[in-house]
Amino acid sequence: MHVLSGGAAAAVVKAVQAEFEKVTGTSIHGTFSAVGQMRDQLIGGAPCDVIILTKPLIEQLIASGHVVAGSARSLGRVKTGVAVRSGTAHPSVKTRDELHAAMSAAQGIYFPDPDKATAGIHFMSVLKALGLDESLRSKFRVFPNGATAMGEMAKSNEDHLIGSTQVTEINYTPGVDLVDVLPQEFELSTDYTLGVCSQSQNPKHAQLLAELLAGPATESVRQQGGFEF
Repeated sequence: MHVLSGGAAAAVVKAVQAEFEKVTGTSIHGTFSAVGQMRDQLIGGAPCDVIILTKPLIEQLIASGHVVAGSARSLGRVKTGVAVRSGTAHPSVKTRDELHAAMSAAQGIYFPDPDKATAGIHFMSVLKALGLDESLRSKFRVFPNGATAMGEMAKSNEDHLIGSTQVTEINYTPGVDLVDVLPQEFELSTDYTLGVCSQSQNPKHAQLLAELLAGPATESVRQQGGFEF
């Protein structure tokens, strides 16, 4: 069973993997990265049974015939947050001015791909709105997805680090702390939605996996990670 997923839902897939494999005898092979990259892999012909992306991307894939019409199910909405390495000071980022100050004071700013990752695209737009996209460019530490960005920040030897990505990718990564969500004027709440792929070689098992991922079996994991529904 092949799953292509945005990084925000990685822990949700892993939460049901053992039970699914035990019940069906079918193993799950998950690939987790920026949603744009996952979409491109599906369109490029990568094997896929269930795909988890943002709601608009799933709707596009239904329209193009890559995802089965009627199979879309929401896992919940995820906000974009600000993170620091565990054990370091938590700056206040509740207002535009506070966010500007926190970013300006950092020695390294960790975030996902500003071209293909939902949080990366949005965070770059925030930096532009703050007038920091050029002046702080030397401090940018960009990675393919938010989980990788947070993992790299957690093990970095640099001081005074800060980062931004989906709150789930922060909460699920050891060694980093969620400081807060972005200020209200910059808030981004993303609806992560799954769909069963039209090319699935085992649509019955794909549907079962979809029900596990979006149903009661993962509700507590999703809530703990930062999904809202």
